Amino acid sequence: MIGTTVSHYRIVGKLGGGGMGVVYEAEDLKLGRHVALKFLPDDLAHDAQALSRFQREAKTASSLNHPNICTIHEIDKADGRTFIAMELLEGQTLKHRIEVGAGLVPAQGRPRGAPLPLDELLELGIQLTDALDAAHAKGIIHRDIKPANIFVTTRGQAKVLDFGLAKLTVAAVSDRRRYGDGDIAATAMPTAGTAESHLTSPGTAMGTIAYMSPEQALGKELDARTDLFSLGVVLYEMATGRPAFAGSTMAAIFDGILNKAPTSPVRLNPELPAKLEEIINEALEKDRELRYQSAAALRADLKRLKRDTSSGRAAGADSVRPAVQGRTGERRSPLRMLAWAVAGTALIAALAYWFAPPLPPPTASNYVQLTHDAVPKILIGTDGSRLYLVENPPTPILAQVSVAGGDVVSFPVPSPSMYPLNVSPNGSDLLMSQGTTACVDCLWAVPTVGGSPRRLADAAGWEGAWSPDGEKLVYSRGLDLYLANADGTQPVKLASLPSYAHDIAWSPDGSQIRFTVSSAFESHSIWQVSPDGKDLHRFLPGWNPTAEERCGSWTPDGNYYIFVSNGQIWARRETGSLLRKASRAPTQLTSGAITYRGVLPSKDGKKLFAVEALPRGELDRYDAKTKAFVPYFGGISAQDVAFSKDGQWVAYVSFREGTLWRSRADGSDKLQLSFPPTYAAGPRWSPDGKEIAFSDVSPGKPWHIYLVPAGGGPPQELMSSDTGPEADPTWSPDGGSIAFASVSSKTDIRVFDMKTHQVSTLPGSQGLYSSRWSPDGRYLVAMPFNPLSLRLYDFKAREWSLLASVNTAYPSFSGDSKYVYFLGRQTPPAILRVRIRDRKLEQVVSLKGFHLTGYWGEWLGLAPDDSPLLLKDAGTQEIVSMDWHEP
Repeated sequence: MIGTTVSHYRIVGKLGGGGMGVVYEAEDLKLGRHVALKFLPDDLAHDAQALSRFQREAKTASSLNHPNICTIHEIDKADGRTFIAMELLEGQTLKHRIEVGAGLVPAQGRPRGAPLPLDELLELGIQLTDALDAAHAKGIIHRDIKPANIFVTTRGQAKVLDFGLAKLTVAAVSDRRRYGDGDIAATAMPTAGTAESHLTSPGTAMGTIAYMSPEQALGKELDARTDLFSLGVVLYEMATGRPAFAGSTMAAIFDGILNKAPTSPVRLNPELPAKLEEIINEALEKDRELRYQSAAALRADLKRLKRDTSSGRAAGADSVRPAVQGRTGERRSPLRMLAWAVAGTALIAALAYWFAPPLPPPTASNYVQLTHDAVPKILIGTDGSRLYLVENPPTPILAQVSVAGGDVVSFPVPSPSMYPLNVSPNGSDLLMSQGTTACVDCLWAVPTVGGSPRRLADAAGWEGAWSPDGEKLVYSRGLDLYLANADGTQPVKLASLPSYAHDIAWSPDGSQIRFTVSSAFESHSIWQVSPDGKDLHRFLPGWNPTAEERCGSWTPDGNYYIFVSNGQIWARRETGSLLRKASRAPTQLTSGAITYRGVLPSKDGKKLFAVEALPRGELDRYDAKTKAFVPYFGGISAQDVAFSKDGQWVAYVSFREGTLWRSRADGSDKLQLSFPPTYAAGPRWSPDGKEIAFSDVSPGKPWHIYLVPAGGGPPQELMSSDTGPEADPTWSPDGGSIAFASVSSKTDIRVFDMKTHQVSTLPGSQGLYSSRWSPDGRYLVAMPFNPLSLRLYDFKAREWSLLASVNTAYPSFSGDSKYVYFLGRQTPPAILRVRIRDRKLEQVVSLKGFHLTGYWGEWLGLAPDDSPLLLKDAGTQEIVSMDWHEP
């Protein structure tokens, strides 16, 4: 259309477009001014509903004469096309303003979006509330307030756009019949939106999912307070650079809007005043009776905060002028003058520190891939020129690669039973643990340049690290942490831990020891203790309760601690700054679909090394006839696959999302049964095929067992009584009971009676978990917490017996109850089975070269014909380096 004339407008150029309009810049040939012309897209030009919405936008907005609402000049029709002529604005949408963050395009690895400066946020917020107050006063509810519908001009003026979804209240409709609005929808019925911006289908009467109020999401009658909630979401995003309610699915976003409070804005942006968080929280009240009741009230609080922050700065400026006034003609002594000079200098320095902007956050950039073999990896350490790593766990190969990249070269190990833990501070030795029956978890120092390994006295543990000065050794064994001399002599117990310690690291000055605490039933968290055994506590308690944290390392200067949380790399300032304020809140360095499994600063402090993973699973079945693994169920990325008793239906958990699905065995009739933030595990069908029991193992909260109808519906918690964390439900064949593991500090097997709702403990089951009921109902198999054996309970004999002495995982009964299949954690790992009748153990297939994956790194199940099912790691893992920028 560029160059054509429509009515009395000459089209100059295209400004943009979306699902409900295409906008052009045009010259008004009558008045000689430039305007914006908005047309319906060609595919909607003859859609009566879309046209009605388009006309409603023009009529509604044109009735609002306000400096913060885009002015509508006219609505007209020419050559069969309806258009709106409106004022031409120069600037950018608030959405774009937040995304580029003060005009800067986000660097690679930096989270997209940035908070707005406080003064700009408050000024825009005041203008927007003023615009909404004017609209609400005329009975107009916008219903689609979002950053994309707010324009910020080059002069900093906010303009509310797009009244196409506006609703008139009943009183306003009677006053506005001259516009022919007729029947304007009174409620907003939610429908699915586009993945990119959560928009609804054109013409539907609702809003944008991520910015909807709870009452709007539920399709209830709306009033002006719905706009105030949406504006609260916008203010949250302006303050933090992040959406208040995010999720990969519509259900996840709705769940956040209806049931969850967003992360504290001050936690995401520590520079915000606490009062602003109070304002945002009141705007985001889910109960509209507790929310701001009018835009005027919200505007008043924003204005008051703007006044207080401005006057606070002014008061601070006034207070910096110390009046030194003596009596006329008084002679000041040199010492007094020196004292005044020192005090003045100190005051100026203090004020300079106070008013100076805080240190900017650290960043990581210039990502370089160092390895190219895609196999699983664990970073062990560096001597400055080489990186030491383990490939292909659980059958580990010690290897090394140059810090500049290149081929991964295997490193000779004195014994295949030795596992590398760490590198000495000077790079001369590898700390290794040996696990044999004769030497359980013995610690060794293995020279990196050749020579005989040295046994570290009587020290024994599965994790450890030497101190920065090379004088001490800390190591973990069981639930205890020990400190010894570097050669392993004179060990003393340092602390008793809440669970097992891994990934041990020292601070550069040797004053702190940090490590990952983990168990089979809890999320990973970082803890710390001093070398004298005092002050044992969780690192950053309460920072992110649902985080999966992994201990990292300090930068060589000790200024920052780098670690992994929920698969992304974070940095936390550990020291203060002489001239600038430094935030101690962790800064996220990476984001996106790629996850990271360990991070390590370089010796010179200029780079970070990390294992970068692109996780993907493939469901495979072992075919005994061809003796090969083949994709199963289309090779979907799923774990915890369970079949109904008749084999006609299947339930599974998507990897890595953790959502529970149900379908027919041929893949048809697919239905999602759980939604984030629930992370489902271990689904089991009821014998009648009507219900599915599963565990919710979401990080940061107690595990519980739920029942969900196979036909869909909200999951219901199995037990109302407080039995502690529960996992691994398994149905009795008659459907009358569910056995499960109580997974508190002391595990045992318990049985829930479906009729009486009573819970009993299976005698002799202390220390056992992962129970499975045999299809014939006679037996129940379980594993001890240290899974070095399988135990079998005979319901007839009412006693436990040893079924197999081997490191096990994921036991499953065969369909005829004659065998128990399980993963054998040996070298190499294998699928094993043991016969119940005579305890005969046999190997089904070796897993050498088969890379397992799953929520806990592995998984094994059985198809209806007893064919083993595994989740193969079809993703990639590589070591990358990135430049570290420390302010």
